[in-house]
Amino acid sequence: MANMREIKTRMKSIKETRQITKAMKLISGAKLKKARQQLDQTKPYFDKVKTTIGHILMHSGELDSKYFDLRKEKEGKKKCYVIFTGDKGLAGGYNHNIIKIAEEKLKKYPDSLLLVAGHMGRGDFLRKKYNVDMDFDYPVQNPTIYRARDIAEKILELFVCGEVDEVFVVYTKMVSSITLEPVMMQILPLTIEDLREDVNAKEVKIDESLSYEPSPEAVFDVLIPKYVKGIIYGALVEAFTSEQNARMSAMDNATANADEMLKLLNLNYNRARQAAITQEISEIVGGAAALS
Repeated sequence: MANMREIKTRMKSIKETRQITKAMKLISGAKLKKARQQLDQTKPYFDKVKTTIGHILMHSGELDSKYFDLRKEKEGKKKCYVIFTGDKGLAGGYNHNIIKIAEEKLKKYPDSLLLVAGHMGRGDFLRKKYNVDMDFDYPVQNPTIYRARDIAEKILELFVCGEVDEVFVVYTKMVSSITLEPVMMQILPLTIEDLREDVNAKEVKIDESLSYEPSPEAVFDVLIPKYVKGIIYGALVEAFTSEQNARMSAMDNATANADEMLKLLNLNYNRARQAAITQEISEIVGGAAALS
């Protein structure tokens, strides 16, 4: 009987855990849908900003902008990595994968400045004694355009002041519902060729009658911060949706494993119960035989 009690206790514990994993899966699904809607609503605006930048570059010759400063003459360029990890665990290999791709670069450039958003990655990099900016402490839950603006302003300030020479953003891109890809993208300095090629590749129709006042350079200096903000916001939303998708998959697998464990335990419980009944019948039969 003690064995049966142990099995029942374990089954109860697994059922309670299964309820939690199912609830977490549903919550992650709702958050993922909301984040996707946010991205779809704001993406056209930032696409238009990028198209306008490409238009200026294609019709204004070579612009002299601080955001195109490649600093070719400088040796030992200081690199900065903006890393988006999760605030919580229980998301499979999501946090591990994004930390791994960042550490591969940090092996070559260990003195790089790290701007880490997300408590999981921030704690990991601090434990490993990397150069983490202590003032940069942003959550990745519920990404907003205002948070992206603050991050973009921080990045632009570091670049313009010369504290960093190259800025990369590291995040997880959701290629599909089952494929998550950690990516690293350079956002500063900007390259004229890439911006032009992007406009040509999309075959964007440009209004030739457009003019920019007071000058293309002045408009350009206004658009670039908006463009960087758009990149950061897109990365924030992609990272957040990827985290929720990874958590959905992890919780779905955990729920399936719980179901399998319950089936096995239920089978063991029935066997133990049958064995206990058989033993009781044998004792009754044995007692009756002894009296006769």
